[in-house]
Amino acid sequence: MGTLYIPNDVVVQGNLAYTGTIQEIPRTSLAQNTIQSYVYNLANLRVHDAPQTVLPGTSANDDLGLYGTTFGTDVLYVATYDVKNAGSLTFYARGMFGLPPEYDAGQTAQIRVKGGMKTTVASVTATVDLEAYLSDKFGAVSGSDLVTTAATTINSLTPANKDFTLTATNLAPGEWIDFRIKVAVNDSGTGTAVIAAIGTVEFLLDIRG
Repeated sequence: MGTLYIPNDVVVQGNLAYTGTIQEIPRTSLAQNTIQSYVYNLANLRVHDAPQTVLPGTSANDDLGLYGTTFGTDVLYVATYDVKNAGSLTFYARGMFGLPPEYDAGQTAQIRVKGGMKTTVASVTATVDLEAYLSDKFGAVSGSDLVTTAATTINSLTPANKDFTLTATNLAPGEWIDFRIKVAVNDSGTGTAVIAAIGTVEFLLDIRG
């Protein structure tokens, strides 16, 4: 029997059975799904200059702390200690993220953090910034900082999403991104607690499949 060509639509109301093979569809032929969220586990964040160490339970020195200890009431978040009247201070946390197989190479890649202030806003400024480097997979970075978005304010009691765009030219499935969160707060003359916090970290990617 030769090949059967059907030039019009076909509706099958019952079950469809086949005994041959079905041609596989390559991932590159699938429709692109834009800006899909890959939520990062905050418990995996590390001390930026001692990455063998997880974040402390209380922020200290230049390290963000991991908070949210009361299960059923709190959920994990990272934050500074109370920095009221402390002047200009900077805090960090660091992590690694592997681009998944479905990431569409060279397409949109962003890091989103949800940030804001707890109790009181800073009298001067409070910002969050991201830095990110592509790994050469042998202990060194490949290229320069991928982040093209400048530091942005989180000096509000209403937490909001802050998106940081990555240069995607050399990004591909299976690549590793070494990233660092930077929270800078400047406060003077405030009488109540001034705490900057990050509630979530997400990677937003264009994917296929």
